[in-house]
Amino acid sequence: MPFDNLWGFSASHPSAAAIVEADERTVSQADLLAGVNQLSRGLQSLGLKRGDSIAAMLPNSREAVEVYLAMQQVGLYLTPINYHLVGPEIAYILQDCEARVFIVHQRYLEVCRAAVEETGFPAEKVFIVGGSSDGFRRYDELKAGQSPLAPENRSLGAVMNYTSGTTGRPKGVRRGLPETSIEETDLGSALYAYGIARKDADNVHLLACPWYHTAPLVMATPSVHLGHTLVIMDRFDPLRALELIERYRVTITHLVPTQFVRLLALSEDERRRFDTSSLRHVIHGAAPCAPELKRRMIDWLGPVIDEYYNSTEGVGGTIIFADEWLRKPGSVGKARNDNRIVIMDDDGQILPAGQIGTVYSTGMNRGQFEYFKDPQKTAQSKRGEYRTVGDVGYLDEEGYLYLSDRKADMIISGGVNIYPAEIESVLITHPRVADVAVFGIPNSEWGEEVKAVVELLPGKQAEDDQVRAELFEFLQGRVARYKLPRSIDFMTALPRDPNGKLYKRHLRDPYWVGQQHAI
Repeated sequence: MPFDNLWGFSASHPSAAAIVEADERTVSQADLLAGVNQLSRGLQSLGLKRGDSIAAMLPNSREAVEVYLAMQQVGLYLTPINYHLVGPEIAYILQDCEARVFIVHQRYLEVCRAAVEETGFPAEKVFIVGGSSDGFRRYDELKAGQSPLAPENRSLGAVMNYTSGTTGRPKGVRRGLPETSIEETDLGSALYAYGIARKDADNVHLLACPWYHTAPLVMATPSVHLGHTLVIMDRFDPLRALELIERYRVTITHLVPTQFVRLLALSEDERRRFDTSSLRHVIHGAAPCAPELKRRMIDWLGPVIDEYYNSTEGVGGTIIFADEWLRKPGSVGKARNDNRIVIMDDDGQILPAGQIGTVYSTGMNRGQFEYFKDPQKTAQSKRGEYRTVGDVGYLDEEGYLYLSDRKADMIISGGVNIYPAEIESVLITHPRVADVAVFGIPNSEWGEEVKAVVELLPGKQAEDDQVRAELFEFLQGRVARYKLPRSIDFMTALPRDPNGKLYKRHLRDPYWVGQQHAI
């Protein structure tokens, strides 16, 4: 069977492992390519054409990779749906993205059935992975009887991810489909900025975050295009991650700071039990990382921790490597390739180094996006050629970016700006703390006051009053007095999505019911 350079598969290595599934079954490059081509043809047989949309609600799996790769060669938009959502939330995205096909794993069948019934989505266009259900079709039907050869009239597709919905309902981030031909496009290029090249054939990529989020998707799939083996975790477990790194000699993975916390919560004996020397790139972003947390990761794994600043919208484009970060602790890096970062004030004036303002970026290869069906929100993100997602920060004299917080999360107490990320980065280093959120709540005198909500590490619980006193004492001298929380509460688990993004509004909004927010 002929192999296609689009996927980076070598005709001389058809039996090489393309994927190691969560149960450790291996999928060869030949089998993966055949499945992708059959799925591509199956989607075309349903009448889908360039620019149409499909949606998928799948765990990290072979099928998720197949759906992504098939979309990429038949010119479709793919919306991956967060499998933690409930029926009405799924229904909203399914309808909003204008999906014509919905691919669902059996484990999410009931919640998806509710969404399908709410929207009136045609049951014959719902395909179930790993099982069957009355009224719906099996995923295998899409591939059955289809040729394993590449489809005709191929054209590039695109992913339309939905924002996390930190304010209001989530919005689809949409770009025009690429006009370049498949033969002229290098779909592995997203990794080149990290020094990862096609010629490094021994690379092994561990997918440890949910594929439906932008960052894991744009990190893992280029590895597949480059012919690297992709080792899949269905759900993250720190000991299991270390076991897989050692067993498969993993060289690349993408993690988020909450996973750093879970890894570092292991005893030193547990961590040292595994050989992690194969790691070359532990890439992180998606959420702020406390400097002390990152320093501990570098001390443990060595100078392999690469950080980026980017967003679903493509705002950002910075990278910082470990050696740079040790000189610039707290920075998220400087703009790479053709990207440009500027800081603007509220009037749209570009600010000099050292002054805090809103972070904007632009770049020739960062396609212009729109918030799907929301021209007002799209317009609000623009200033000329620059775009923003509302992050606040500053550039130093060398062009390194430091983030303060999201503008929407900033606390204004007595007319003074307080950035929750500063306080969170201190609290997360306390030995009892697994996760923390800081936000503003109403105060009749000052407008807002600082509140913290803390999730404790397993086995580190104690009486709330005792831990609260420890945390208040810990903050003394580490945070300016005006930034100190006036109250600290505890939760079993903070409302984060699996990619590490915190739904802070779920914590903050109840305090503001019936009140006018100060921001």
